[in-house]
Amino acid sequence: MNHLSKNIIFHCNMKTNYLLLFFNLCICLCLNSCGNAQRPAIPYDREMERYIRNVLKGMSLEEKVGQMTQLTVSAISTEDGMDIDEAKLDSVIGKYKIGSIFNVPGQVAQPAEVYHKFIRRIQEKSLEETGIPCLYGLDQIHGATYTVGATFFPQEINLAATFNREYPRIMGEITAYETRACLVPWTFAPVMDLGRDPRWPRMWESYGEDVYMNSTMSVESVKGLQGTDPNQVDQYNIAACIKHYMGYGVPVSGKDRTPSSIASRDLREKYFEPFKESIKAGALSLMVNSASNNGIPFHANYELLTKWVKEDLNWDGMIVTDWADINNLYTREHIASSEKEAVKLAINAGIDMSMVPYDWNFCRHLVELVNEGEVPMSRIDDAVLRVLRLKYRLGLFENPVWDTDKYERFACEEFEESAMAAAIESEVLLKNESVLPLAKGTKILVTGPNANSMRCLNGGWSYNWQGSRADEFAGEYNTIYEALSEKFGKSNVKYIAGVEYDEKDWWVDHITDMDRVVAAAMESDVVVVCVGENSYCETPGNLDDLNLSANQKDLVRALAATGKPLVMVLNEGRPRIIGDIEPLADAIVHIMLPGNYGADALAELVSGDANFSGRLPFTYPKHINSFATYDYKTSENVETMEGMYNYDAKMDVQWTFGHGLSYTKFEYSDFKLDKEIFGPDDILTFSVDVTNSGAVAGKESVLLYSSDLVASSIPDVIRLRNFEKIFLEPGEKKTITMQINASDLAFVGIDGKWRLEEGTFRFRCGDQVQFAECSETFVWQTPNIE
Repeated sequence: MNHLSKNIIFHCNMKTNYLLLFFNLCICLCLNSCGNAQRPAIPYDREMERYIRNVLKGMSLEEKVGQMTQLTVSAISTEDGMDIDEAKLDSVIGKYKIGSIFNVPGQVAQPAEVYHKFIRRIQEKSLEETGIPCLYGLDQIHGATYTVGATFFPQEINLAATFNREYPRIMGEITAYETRACLVPWTFAPVMDLGRDPRWPRMWESYGEDVYMNSTMSVESVKGLQGTDPNQVDQYNIAACIKHYMGYGVPVSGKDRTPSSIASRDLREKYFEPFKESIKAGALSLMVNSASNNGIPFHANYELLTKWVKEDLNWDGMIVTDWADINNLYTREHIASSEKEAVKLAINAGIDMSMVPYDWNFCRHLVELVNEGEVPMSRIDDAVLRVLRLKYRLGLFENPVWDTDKYERFACEEFEESAMAAAIESEVLLKNESVLPLAKGTKILVTGPNANSMRCLNGGWSYNWQGSRADEFAGEYNTIYEALSEKFGKSNVKYIAGVEYDEKDWWVDHITDMDRVVAAAMESDVVVVCVGENSYCETPGNLDDLNLSANQKDLVRALAATGKPLVMVLNEGRPRIIGDIEPLADAIVHIMLPGNYGADALAELVSGDANFSGRLPFTYPKHINSFATYDYKTSENVETMEGMYNYDAKMDVQWTFGHGLSYTKFEYSDFKLDKEIFGPDDILTFSVDVTNSGAVAGKESVLLYSSDLVASSIPDVIRLRNFEKIFLEPGEKKTITMQINASDLAFVGIDGKWRLEEGTFRFRCGDQVQFAECSETFVWQTPNIE
């Protein structure tokens, strides 16, 4: 009961007293049963709500619809893309009142000054026409990657391989700083789609296959981008846009933007988790999966957009579509009979802003739908308030543009050092038969299509969409060949490609100079063969065969036949099948997509000047028809079905999730759990001693796993629950303490409810094991565990 009601009751007679009590009781019951008693995901800001609702009151329907519309910058640009076309601007903002513009002018990275020119004029026009600032967004994916001269970090898949939460937060902070320096306050990142199908061409944009990894790394990324207060994002931070909601990384076909078939229980338990945690951490916007699940496109799914996100989490942020995805409900998904009906379905499902991206048909259709009563004005007002709220939180009403001279740390040495450190910790030593590290003075042949390419090191979303112009913009940084030449001396390092990528089709390669490569190998002490993939992004990255190309495999075979020690460097955004050539290599390093500093990091590592500490954040498949994740169901591994079940059994894969070698050895001991019996409300505290028993200093990722031995639905064989990364000198020992909530061990049952069941749980850290008993079965009656 509120304070005002108490005062009224105090001054009323007894009869009125009872009536008021009854009235207030009814209100409370109604709020609990019909309203939202969930604590707001982002704290309520009374002053902000007053302000944006006053703005809303003065808006026409056309202005409201304009705020819900986003167009690409080419819709207001001259033909060459490098200046604003005033006639187009007048149509876009003057006539249709468009509230958001996105993308890079000229379709390739630009200096900050170009953004300044565009955005100052856009804001001037927006304020002149509507009094409401425009919201500008960019795909700044692994740094401010559409900005010339910015600091490029490794891609997300590499940050996951560090098993170090610091790096997504640091990347977020630096990305935000260098993006704000461009007058841009919004990025379409981070990606938190679980990369559980290695065929998926966007696997490298994710934090790998694990739920906990994606959740914890995404939360850190959101915090790094947005800062400490989501209601007041300062001029050194920007809004995150968490994507792609959800299940995007497991298409049945393995192809981009194609349907998934995920059970609702798995959606809730696994795929929703990173989004839920990021929203609870204050994420301000969300982008939707372009595809569908079990026949329902995500852009038309009321339950997932409105119920799960907005209502169940009490989240007042904004939901934006991906590229042209409302229209795709008509043209591709065939659940709408027209563009107009597609708009109706998407907006009523909970979409707040449409990335159209080229024309204003969306505006016309939506105005008509409201006037016809097909889309309620309440839905429009809710969407517009979410757009206005985001603009307010970014400070755009007060400062639609800001002083760009105060970003003197742009691309500073400190930022570069952070990117370099992340690259070093992200590269994974998969195999080493006493070949690495290489001694000074070693004569090295560097070969392969990835040996002398900045494009391959960066991958997509690097200077342009496909990353195809990286060598043009990143010439000041080292390729693998250049980095090894600097480290070991130019006279000791020779480069012959052997295989080269086609200039037009990224997936095509050609054999060149094979005889010269073999002859040069015979004259070398060691061969470093750099294979993998050329850069690609989104749908153009679709493949029909996950095998490493035949030409690259033939190159490896020819080099192995020389008898020279062979170091294979895998430079790829997803795991290409190499099971038939893996035995030919004496050492294998997986560098994934480590960015502009990735080659220097590799040189530090193979020389022994730095130690490997990266681990695979995904399962590396061995066979073309046998894909698995580390947390498979116990009954999937048929080789362990006889006798006692082996909870540490490995499927027949090339390398398991979490695999990674070092130049030193770490020993685990004295693994302890503070409770032998626990209940659903308990916190479990673990400790373990880790000793560096080798002769080299190194970092170790200490991983805590759990196994539910018996459950009412088939349990996952093992799940990652926590991790910490530590540094140890030779002979040094540290005690590591980690905690998890007992509720973290719950799963979603057949009835769709979270449940923690009575029984035995097994916990593992390194080679150490502990058991504990859950004393009771508990079923949550809320959609999410708080």
